[in-house]
Amino acid sequence: MVKTLNPKNYLMKQIFDKKNVLVIGGAGFIGSNLCDRLLEDSKVICLDNFLTGSVDNINHLLSNIDFELINHDILNICDLEQISELEKFKIKWQGIQEIYYLASPTAPLDRKQYPLEAILANSHGVKNALDLALKYDAKFLFASTSKVYGDTKYGVYIKENFIGEYDYLDPENGYRESKRFGEALVNTYHTNYKLDTKIARIFNTYGPKMKLKDGRFLPALITLAIDNKPINIAITNDDIIGCYCYVEDLIEGLVRLMGSAKNQPVNLGHPLNYSLAEIVKKIITLAHSTSTFSVDPNSTLSYLHQEVPDISLAKEWLGWYPIILLDQGLEKTIHYIRGVKTIVQSRI
Repeated sequence: MVKTLNPKNYLMKQIFDKKNVLVIGGAGFIGSNLCDRLLEDSKVICLDNFLTGSVDNINHLLSNIDFELINHDILNICDLEQISELEKFKIKWQGIQEIYYLASPTAPLDRKQYPLEAILANSHGVKNALDLALKYDAKFLFASTSKVYGDTKYGVYIKENFIGEYDYLDPENGYRESKRFGEALVNTYHTNYKLDTKIARIFNTYGPKMKLKDGRFLPALITLAIDNKPINIAITNDDIIGCYCYVEDLIEGLVRLMGSAKNQPVNLGHPLNYSLAEIVKKIITLAHSTSTFSVDPNSTLSYLHQEVPDISLAKEWLGWYPIILLDQGLEKTIHYIRGVKTIVQSRI
């Protein structure tokens, strides 16, 4: 049975000056960068339980009158109209226009440390967020992942209709299976309730506000280079390729997807690929490092397989293509990580 919205709800609500946007998981790497972008023309409610996010990512926004941080776990139902800090958003009269859902441990070590939390965030948490979207007739964007494609081959461009295999009972695959379920749940709300939903399949992304020690490969490489330490990686050869999308480009893709009329999954990532040797050499050069690079089977630093996106749909439907050059993005990321390390050292 298709659920209909109560006429007294938010179909005819007046937007007073700017739209209200809810970013769930807004204190994380991508979420905090998204909050920065959305504040250009929107009022932003950042909801996060700080399992893996950091208040440092959004500290600079706390004095912005159009921004509010709410410490809340989306696994619990949230009544936005009962939160006194949100009275300035006039939610009771204006409602919520858009919801971005990024609430899930995503980095390798975070997924390993919080496997159950990731599964619940991409299932029960998504349902709670979708119910909020249904209440306010808000547009809803689910941040999915390239991991939903399952096993892929190196160097093969992945289209949205690709379906790969994997052992869903393998503990390592709980995250990707939960993202598949999350996509199915989002699509069901679109089909049954006519909710305007979007699914972004996000490929490897890097940039400022990444944590230094969460298992992501680039922060580990950059940290070693900044410290002028040897870079030894447990790989079979240095020709293994990967793709690298700067976070600013990704955010533009998310915003364009939210503003589109498309409800099908869309790949967002950089289609250009580089060998591991190329990436390491660029980092060493841009960091002005004396680090050396070698292949070492005994190293604790390993390279995870990266899927490479076919972004034809993003280009056709959204007019989107990543424009930040790799050297430019790496320079900004190195500068950020160097700054974070300086702050951490000054606190010791």
